Amino acid sequence: MRQSQSVILYSLLMAGVVLASNILVQYPVQGTVYGISLADLLTWGAFTYPFAFLVNDLTNRQFGPTAARKVVIAGFIVGVAFSFYASMPRIAIASGTAFLVGQLLDTTLFNRLRRQSWWKAPLVGSLFGSILDTVLFFSISFAAVFAFIGANDEFALGVAPLFGVFPFMDVPRWVSWALGDLSVKLAFSLIMLLPYGALMTWLRPMRPVNA
Repeated sequence: MRQSQSVILYSLLMAGVVLASNILVQYPVQGTVYGISLADLLTWGAFTYPFAFLVNDLTNRQFGPTAARKVVIAGFIVGVAFSFYASMPRIAIASGTAFLVGQLLDTTLFNRLRRQSWWKAPLVGSLFGSILDTVLFFSISFAAVFAFIGANDEFALGVAPLFGVFPFMDVPRWVSWALGDLSVKLAFSLIMLLPYGALMTWLRPMRPVNA
């Protein structure tokens, strides 16, 4: 399969992941763990979004960072378009910014580490990309300092015990949401090494990559 066809396929996969995540983020995870209500912390979108890093890394491995950035841009366009259609402008801006910056960081880190141990590039890229993505999305969406983008969500800004169960650690509710979301993303950064490792021997680099 030619590179152009493969990049289109990766772009469609990325767009599918972004679209699925933007839909599933509307559905909280039901259940309780150690007294913590998962519905207050997690949505099903947190479990699908990490696949974006897998698609990015596989593209980068096979075709290099230029192709990976094209795939990221495709996902960005789909994500922003859907977000503006389905949510408030502030959330759409936060979602698009977080996705674009987080994925481009993953692309850069992956490329710098690609010649080291096979697991370092995808793990480091997705870890730092996930952290940056989470910080940007939740802070732009809910932190009072970004009120110039759109109205504050008073419920998100309301102070409550961390995760709803630690009475001596009162924080704005959005901080608990961010930490819950990040915990899933970090766990999936490790889990995604399994499919990456299984596919890396099949999806070999097409040619040496320098930039």
